[in-house]
Amino acid sequence: MRQSQTRKGPARRLRARRRQAGFTLVEMLVVITIIGLIMSLVGPRVLNYLSESKVKAAHIQLKSFTEALDLFYLDAGRYPTTSEGLAALVKPAAGLQAWNGPYLKGGTVPNDPWGRAYLYRAPGERSAYEIVSYGSDGQEGGTGTSADISQASAE
Repeated sequence: MRQSQTRKGPARRLRARRRQAGFTLVEMLVVITIIGLIMSLVGPRVLNYLSESKVKAAHIQLKSFTEALDLFYLDAGRYPTTSEGLAALVKPAAGLQAWNGPYLKGGTVPNDPWGRAYLYRAPGERSAYEIVSYGSDGQEGGTGTSADISQASAE
């Protein structure tokens, strides 16, 4: 009899371990609910930081354009015209002898953080030139991350 008892003992312990090894459906639902609540609280803040970082990136790009345009002015004696645009910072404009560029690294004019080209006007309304990004909505005007960003707001 002793042999039969020893065989049943380990089997019972193994079955007991198997029952305790997994999670129940209720436990899984509780964990998923907790994760969902945390994400609903943290998610909007993370998305807000992402959109704010794009605005900051646009300000940084505008400052680098301003510096490059100042170097262009020192070499050429003028700022690029509206028709030449910001492309004059990476490729010499026709008929321009004193070009010592490229004034921007990479050989291309970067788009704004939302993937659209910057608007360049020379002369600008308030200064010798104006560089504008229409923000996240891509339309003139707006508030928050949809607000227009110009080199005047980047300074």
